[in-house]
Amino acid sequence: MMNRRPVPAGIAGGHSATVEAGAQILSAGGNAVDAAVAATLAACAAETVACGLGGGGFATVFSARTGEVTVLDFFCAVPGIEGGTPGPMVPVDVRFGDVPISYAVGGASVAVPGIPAGCRELSRRFGRLPWSTLVEPAYALAREGVPLTEGLLGPLESIATAMLRSEGASAYAPTGRLLRTGECIFHAGLAETFARMAADEPFYSGRIADEMVASVRADGGVLDHSDLAAYRVITTPVGVARLAGRTIAGRDDLNNTLRTFRGLAAGLGRGAVRAVELAEILQRYAHQPKPPREGLGETTNVSVVDAEGNACVVTHTLGLGSGVWVPGMGLHLNSMLGEGELMTPQLRPGDRVGSMMCPLVVIGADERIELAVGSAGASRIRSALVSTVLGVVDEDLDLTDAIDAPRLHVADDVVHLELGYPDESADVLVERGFAVNRWSTSNHYFGAVSAVGTSGAAADPRRHGVSQTLP
Repeated sequence: MMNRRPVPAGIAGGHSATVEAGAQILSAGGNAVDAAVAATLAACAAETVACGLGGGGFATVFSARTGEVTVLDFFCAVPGIEGGTPGPMVPVDVRFGDVPISYAVGGASVAVPGIPAGCRELSRRFGRLPWSTLVEPAYALAREGVPLTEGLLGPLESIATAMLRSEGASAYAPTGRLLRTGECIFHAGLAETFARMAADEPFYSGRIADEMVASVRADGGVLDHSDLAAYRVITTPVGVARLAGRTIAGRDDLNNTLRTFRGLAAGLGRGAVRAVELAEILQRYAHQPKPPREGLGETTNVSVVDAEGNACVVTHTLGLGSGVWVPGMGLHLNSMLGEGELMTPQLRPGDRVGSMMCPLVVIGADERIELAVGSAGASRIRSALVSTVLGVVDEDLDLTDAIDAPRLHVADDVVHLELGYPDESADVLVERGFAVNRWSTSNHYFGAVSAVGTSGAAADPRRHGVSQTLP
């Protein structure tokens, strides 16, 4: 381990424009956090089917100089500090493949967004370049618009009933039909919003806040100025697990990802028995109580390592999207309060909504970064991360091979096996009493990992991810 090759500078994410924004910042002398912030903001212009300034997320930061890991929580908060009764949410049916799933959107589903505060705090605490420099790539993308990629077309088609509400129709169906691959997504006013952010115009007070509150309350929500004023980025306790001589560090998420890694500490067998042991551990540590349904996982992730060995992983989401747009600003607000699998009974105004997102860093025995990794995919984030990390540290796979390898996911009492998973493993799972669903495709249901490791940067082909390893 002491003689292993260092992790090269690189970035991986969900869209070429996102990755290019981060790569430009690295090439301009920015560190991993600078690049991750620029890429996250760029995603809010390029990947608006999955994320936006009206959403929330988490970041895990590794300092090569100190060896310290920091986790920042800038996820969405429950509104209603001043009280008030929300109106009814708007039911919508979206599709996951052939399966209809009921969601709730509208103003009553909107929680306090965290992306603007989180990105600014990351830049302030850990960044090297000026804030305005980090916002510039997102501004340029929003000004020109961004072609819809194949990786976002499927999700857009699935959630069109929510995305086409209000101003969404002019962005995603400007000619009366849904955009096709290669056609431009343009959000009127979004570039100007980025310009205001670059100039440090407040997001949680002033004009932007006034318009945001008015839009939500006009659609039945309770978001108020007091909720925005109270919002703070939280530095959370760092959770750790140890596996194969490495330290895995990140946040303790709703789906117990780090607890699952701790359960794997004794190691797994080989061959068909490995699938059984993995399924049992995934089932044992799954979020309880079980959610009423599996979420779609319209989320994105960016992982960055710089030439000095610093790392930053940011996972963020808009949820399904509430269909509430801030007029003239290109801002689509989140639908977190309508995500039933995230809402727990004890939540009160001001509390953070729960989340299964889990950006991770893997630190070697030499105390250097070995892997920066995160994933999209709701409840499948955990199984995607477990599969990838095990592939790298336990099976000694190249990072690309570890990400591409067929995955196993446990939902309730059903083990889902992606196309290519060994038949003998499926047979043994059945013999051990598991219900097994053998998928006929490699599918984005199984998550979307983006990571940087010793073999370079790599991204998930399941959602047409993109990566760059810098020279």
